[in-house]
Amino acid sequence: MKYGIFYQFCQKASNHPDKDYFFIIDEINRGNMSKIFGELLMLIEPDYRDNKIKLAYNGLDFSVPQNLHIIGMMNTADRSLALIDYALRRRFSFFTMEPGFDTDGFKKYQQKLNSPVFDKLIDRVKDLNDEILKDDSLGSGFCIGHSYFCNLDTCTNDALLDIVDFDILPMLNEYWFDEPSKVERWENDLHGVFE
Repeated sequence: MKYGIFYQFCQKASNHPDKDYFFIIDEINRGNMSKIFGELLMLIEPDYRDNKIKLAYNGLDFSVPQNLHIIGMMNTADRSLALIDYALRRRFSFFTMEPGFDTDGFKKYQQKLNSPVFDKLIDRVKDLNDEILKDDSLGSGFCIGHSYFCNLDTCTNDALLDIVDFDILPMLNEYWFDEPSKVERWENDLHGVFE
């Protein structure tokens, strides 16, 4: 037995009650919830914060402080979302994040790149997202996110074409595996940006 990351983080937050602490679990829906939280599932509820219980494994008193916020991130396009049980769901509030192409931060980043090809590609991806949104078998959780286009030091056609060919098109092939003509249409449309 050893003290884990969450235990240590709780101790840190307890020692600084005037400061907010955020514990982020990426792709929380892919984890084994009983292994991640175990007996702490009750202690993360707002009503039980700062209430100590004896841990079953070591007999020590433990609580989750009020100033510790747990953020679980998940991609709703991932089918393992269905594995999140109701006991866990009711302990979290849910917030949907949309692709950020129209945010101030992305627009500033886009202006800094100063690339007409980049601008045109982003417009096409926004059009693609409109089609994905309207597709009854897909919807908002399947839209193409802005993160594919972030962190480009230099904006070259080769780098953008790699994003299209190795990130976006393979995803579209999965989305519309039974509609190859739709994938082909979008492939032509996205490649048309580079002509």
